[in-house]
Amino acid sequence: MGKGGNSVTVTATEVDELRRKNGEMEKVVEEMKKEMLQLWRRTQVAEEAEERLCSQLAELEAESLDEARDYHSRIIFLVNELSRVSSSSSSSSSSDLASP
Repeated sequence: MGKGGNSVTVTATEVDELRRKNGEMEKVVEEMKKEMLQLWRRTQVAEEAEERLCSQLAELEAESLDEARDYHSRIIFLVNELSRVSSSSSSSSSSDLASP
């Protein structure tokens, strides 16, 4: 570009080249916008899926905790039953030995 005093002189070729470059840059910007929109949509889908998974995980954790409590109660019951049966069995064995 040539300069003459306070004004800038631009040839028709330079103007055409600038317009061409500007058009290319606008196309690139539009493509970038499209890509950003697609990425944003994919991010939204991923975030929604993450929320659903977290909710399902919380439900499963609560369910497994309930089951663990049930199993624990059942084990305590069975230990107590075994202890009761064992002591009644040993007391009847001792009474069998005491009476000939």
